[in-house]
Amino acid sequence: MPASIFNGAISFGLVSVPITVLSATEDHTVRFRQIHTADNGLVRNHYWCEEEDREVTFGEIGRGYELPDGRVIPVTDEELRALPLTTARAIELIAFVPAAAVDPLRIGPGYYLQPQGTVAAKPYLVLRHALKRASKVAVARYAWHGRERLGLLRVRGDVIALHGLLWPDEIRDPAALVPPPVQLDEDEIDEAVALIEAMTRDNLTGPEFTDHYTEALHTVIEAKQEDRQLPQAPAPAARPGQLVDLMAALQESVSKARAARGDTDVPEAPAKPPKKAPSPKASSRAAGRTGGRRGTPAR
Repeated sequence: MPASIFNGAISFGLVSVPITVLSATEDHTVRFRQIHTADNGLVRNHYWCEEEDREVTFGEIGRGYELPDGRVIPVTDEELRALPLTTARAIELIAFVPAAAVDPLRIGPGYYLQPQGTVAAKPYLVLRHALKRASKVAVARYAWHGRERLGLLRVRGDVIALHGLLWPDEIRDPAALVPPPVQLDEDEIDEAVALIEAMTRDNLTGPEFTDHYTEALHTVIEAKQEDRQLPQAPAPAARPGQLVDLMAALQESVSKARAARGDTDVPEAPAKPPKKAPSPKASSRAAGRTGGRRGTPAR
């Protein structure tokens, strides 16, 4: 089980639920050290005090706020823990919204909230069942690591999960990135929808969702460690030439996606017949119906 990140409480109206916050994710990233390429010696970072002109250890380092005139105001961990905030030791629920109302761009890393003991279990379960029954997520405010944050509480399985949320002013305005207006073809949009349907999955499991980069990196490291020949990169798959016809590209993509899923029984979307030009007789009849007032022949 991961180490505790935060001990506090969920503040839910007049209800307080003592909880422990645990990381919900694991980082399997391969991390490299900086080395001197001439002899593979490790390159280490040193902390240097400008005032005493000497190297200091990590245990001697604190934090401070630099003023515009260069003066530094030291701030201790005890002072941060004693900030006059109701959220300093509590996750305060301030609103409940539908999950669809939260922009995924604002959602950050995830944590699990664990009730502290038997007494906390009941209000914890009440909140979990209430969130699930109401089909809502909770928006919370809390203070961690020197700043007040916004968070989102949601039900995941049998526990309550917490996600950090970016503040609204931390999301850049994308207005400058909007594509210029172009003429769209509804048939192409329909074919793109068909491609989405063909690529739809019930879950995110399978070989497509495996971190192949990390696997390949471990293979290279093991080969070098055992003084074996490095694995050869596979030949890149042949790619078709540039397709100018967007509809043809979409139709081919739909066929490949269905074949990859084994949906051989799914019929291809029938091509829509081209629109026929109206015959002279039909044009004459249409003109007769709309050319003048009722009972008046068209001129």
